[in-house]
Order: sequence, then structure tokens, then C-alpha cells
Amino acid sequence: MTSTSTLKVTSPGIHTTVQDLGRSGFQDVGVPLSGPLDRIGLQLANALVGNAGATPVLEMLLQGPAFQVEADSVRVALAGCNGAIEVGGDNARRVPAGTSARLRRGDVIRIASMGDSACAYLAIEGGIDLAPQLGSASTYVRGRMGGINGLTLKAGDSVPLRQPAAKERPERMLAQPFDLALEQPVRVMLGPQADFFSEAAIEQFLSAEYVVSAQSDRMGFRLEGVPLAHEKGYNIVSDGIVTGSIQVPGSGQPIVLLADAQTTGGYPKIATVISTDIPVLGRRRPGRKVRFAAVGLAEAQALRRDQEAFLRRCTGSLRVADSAAVIDVAALYTESLISGVVAID
Repeated sequence: MTSTSTLKVTSPGIHTTVQDLGRSGFQDVGVPLSGPLDRIGLQLANALVGNAGATPVLEMLLQGPAFQVEADSVRVALAGCNGAIEVGGDNARRVPAGTSARLRRGDVIRIASMGDSACAYLAIEGGIDLAPQLGSASTYVRGRMGGINGLTLKAGDSVPLRQPAAKERPERMLAQPFDLALEQPVRVMLGPQADFFSEAAIEQFLSAEYVVSAQSDRMGFRLEGVPLAHEKGYNIVSDGIVTGSIQVPGSGQPIVLLADAQTTGGYPKIATVISTDIPVLGRRRPGRKVRFAAVGLAEAQALRRDQEAFLRRCTGSLRVADSAAVIDVAALYTESLISGVVAID
């Protein structure tokens, strides 16, 4: 890393990593895809700062980090959540998710809130200055691959930036508030080992309500609910795993395998989350409810086409951020916001 323009990590958050759209083409040799839990949030964050959609960003889980700007200026944007960036120092203000902001050297920025989402994405104009490993900058912590030293961020790390200063231009914001779809059923295609379960178990899977376990991570979301009974046992000859595979081990509690999942597994898979709804599930915090709905192949393909069209509309309809989009905290402190006390007889 030779970049002299950086974001200095003052607080790392719970699990903050560099992610792009993933490391494809190596699952046959045991290397997971990695990449974001929510590719829609990642691409919207990049669009807000003027980056190509696959540019590496910072993915934050559950609680966001804080940084000090060590560059002439940077432009950042938070997306994939309904939280906000808090900017400290002389430039004090609060910038909601879905809006870009230009920061100056010495500014302290903190992801003040991720709102209701389990994951969020911070994009920096120009991107993060990291050499790809196996074609991607995505961090795979278990394999110490990609990102910054192959690990989550820690206090004192420096995130190297590709450009020394942000371009002079108006800030951008999403034309419409981003829908996290937290109540939407997660759509699946049954199989490939649905025959390991009785019709009653499959009906239960599609009608029951599950809760995201606190034991969930980027490898997989463990779900808690009424156990699913196996009809043919719970061991199979290990076969391939794809993102969204739903394994059911001996406990009967489903595990949805996600970005950092192993490439093969030996538990039967009752269903697979369609690619459109991987972000929908990835945004759900521990304790959030999950329901499943079955769709066929043609519907799944149509839903993905619709989602890609939606993403193009969102990135193509960004508007200039108005003054109401950013709260200037320093200015508020100079105003009298309460007119006085009125006595009531």
C-alpha cells in the first residue's frame, strides 16, 4: 500500500471489512465467493459517490466504525440501511444514508446508526487502494485473504484511498427512500435434496416463522424455530454449495449459507434462497423474523431481471441533494430551538 490519502480507523465497529462483488471462479478449489451480504446496498453506495458498481467498499455488520480523514478531501456515502453518518469537528453535521457528503482533512466521521439493517456499506469516491487477490479485494477472514491484511478492521488501521481529493460537484441522493424489505417473505426454490423431507416438513418450512439467531455470521444465518424432521436422515455425500443454500443438520434448525460459506457440504438442502432475495435476508438482524415462500425457476429469473432494472433506475435517477438532506449540527447549536415556557392557569 503506497497511498498517502487514508481514512484512519479510530473505532472498528463489530465486523467491518473491505468487500467488492466477490471472488468468482475458484469454488472448485475451495475458495468461497465472499463479497457483500447485500449487493444492492453496495452498488447504491458506489453510485452515490460516482464509482463503478463493483468498486471495493467497507461493509459494516451490526455496528459501524469511526474514522479520521487523512486526505485533502474525500467523498463518502452510506447505503443499504436507514442509518446516518455523523461528521464531527468544525464540519459537524449528520448525513443520512442514501446521500453523499464531501469531507475535509481532520474531520472525524462515525457511522452513528445503521438503523434497522444488519449490514451497511460505506463507499469512498475513487475507491479503496488495494491490490486484488484472485481477482477481488473482498475480505475472506477465515482464509486471511483480501481486504486489509485479510482481517476485519481494527483501531489504528489505515484504509488507503485511490485519489487524494474529492471532485468539486454537488452532492447526490437517492430519489426515493430505500426499502429494506424487512417484512417481505424470503423467496426460495425447493431442493436440491427436498426429497429428504416429508411433504409435511416442507409445508412446515414454508408456513413457519423463524428467527435469525445471534450465532449468525457472514458464513451463514442460523435460524431458530420448530425443528424440521428428516425423512431419509441428515447425512449426504458432500456436494456443492451455492450462496443461499439452506442446509438442515441433525438439529432440524435451518442454516442459510451466505457470502463466506464453504464450497461443499454434507447436510441435505431443503431449498435455496433465490439470488434476488439474498440481500433481503442479509439485512435482517439477530432476532428478526423470517418467513419463506416457494417460487419456480421462471419466476425466480423474472424477479432477478426486475431487480436489475430497479437498480438501474435507482442509479440513473440520483438527484442533487437538497439542504434538508443534511443536518448541520454545529448550526443547530447556535439557534434557540425552544421559544420559551408558557404558564398554564
